[in-house]
Amino acid sequence: MNQTESFAKTELIRANLHSVIHAGKQVVELLLNAVLASGHVLLDDVPGVGKTTLAKALARSLEADFKRIQFTSDMMPSDILGSSVFSQKTGEFIFYKGPIFANILLADEINRASPRTQSALLEAMNESQISIEGGHYDLPHPFLVIATENPIEYFGTFPLPEAQLDRFMVRFSIGYPNEEQELAMLNERWDSDPLEKLKPVISCAELQDLQKEVRTVSVERSVQEYMRAIVSATREAESGFVLGASPRALLDLAHCAQARAFLQKRDYVIPDDVVFLMPFVLAHRLQVSSESKHAGQTAATLLDAIRKKIRVPV
Repeated sequence: MNQTESFAKTELIRANLHSVIHAGKQVVELLLNAVLASGHVLLDDVPGVGKTTLAKALARSLEADFKRIQFTSDMMPSDILGSSVFSQKTGEFIFYKGPIFANILLADEINRASPRTQSALLEAMNESQISIEGGHYDLPHPFLVIATENPIEYFGTFPLPEAQLDRFMVRFSIGYPNEEQELAMLNERWDSDPLEKLKPVISCAELQDLQKEVRTVSVERSVQEYMRAIVSATREAESGFVLGASPRALLDLAHCAQARAFLQKRDYVIPDDVVFLMPFVLAHRLQVSSESKHAGQTAATLLDAIRKKIRVPV
């Protein structure tokens, strides 16, 4: 696939998503960033704003296998991974694959499951494989988890552990539509759902080609040092964090910056890419100290303070 074809494919995905999701341009761009950078997505927002619709729209835009899991408090790891059942006919145990064996997995309301069940996704999200009952099984490629959670409801929910949060490349919110977007949504959905009309515009093989092409985007040495300085600063005592960003966070920031440059038809990353992505790639991985919380600081404001202290490469 040449460069012109690559850009045309991304435009088709973008157009598909915008035809269904009436939200700011930033929402679609962040989702595409993660997809092209081979990362997982955490949608953190109130009910009814279109989190599930966004995930379904992406799945329908790709010629890919899509599965949805509605997480509940009584769910077990085997409900996600699968289990072995003894066959009286063959006298052997047969492994039946769970819904995790898909290209796109929608983990709906992931924070309703217990930490034990949430941990079933850890290996899959990091290594695209699972280990169960003494066997190892590779997951389909590409493999993408899109998880949703409600940040304002605490009854019957469990906070995502740090190891889980660190495996999500980006976390963002969709937010409420503006007046014009909400009216457009009303008019489009009087008698049908535009989601049902979406057609695949790209295959899994083509998506993997795009992901490989994104990794060829150049990241100049000074920009690499800029990203490393930001991540390193979150680990310092005076940063206001008790848990800083991991090396995985640095890799995700770099890969996401490559994807953003690619979407903007550049073959090189600029500092603006890093600055834009910082709150979406890093903030959810950081733990703010109690002193900073009492002072009214958040992960986003502390990150912004760090950014202002670090010289931007020219």
